[in-house]
Amino acid sequence: MTRTHLLLSSGAALLIATACAQTPPPPPPAAPAAPAMSQVDRGKYIVSTAGCHDCHTPWKMGPNGPEPDMDRALSGHPESIKITAPAKLPKGIMAGTNETFTAWHGPWGVSFTANLTPDQNTGLGIWTEDMFMRAIREGKHMGQSRPILPPMPWAVYRNLTDEDLKSVFAYLKTIKPIVNHVPDPLPPPGAGK
Repeated sequence: MTRTHLLLSSGAALLIATACAQTPPPPPPAAPAAPAMSQVDRGKYIVSTAGCHDCHTPWKMGPNGPEPDMDRALSGHPESIKITAPAKLPKGIMAGTNETFTAWHGPWGVSFTANLTPDQNTGLGIWTEDMFMRAIREGKHMGQSRPILPPMPWAVYRNLTDEDLKSVFAYLKTIKPIVNHVPDPLPPPGAGK
């Protein structure tokens, strides 16, 4: 090995050793944590992502096709639309709905989506948090009476945490109350004969 090669090799080894011995740069600062959501904001988030408006908000025809009528947000089946008997569904069709997606026809009869606004007489105004949580957990209207009928996916929503359900209820208590008397479900054809 020549003296030049020896010097170059020694210099390279010194550079590598020096580079390895240096302290690594500090990690970049962590991104600021997102502010914690309030209970009501968390409830609004869950309601807006869990499909609640898909059934509990009447739909209307908009410029791009059917869309939720947010002037009647979460008010349930419009009392002005009268349905007196289940629709006759074609063979092979398990369920059907009306023009506002708020009345559902199937082997169970007709179910009408509930008014989830805090109206005192027609919505959740008289409901307690406990009633709401039992309704979702047990699939019973007002947490104790008749079964909640299809297509309400209460068996899925019962998997939400207690905190999630409390947040949803807290949010629903803050929205605009809408007076809207939703009819009781209709039995299937031939029931009670």
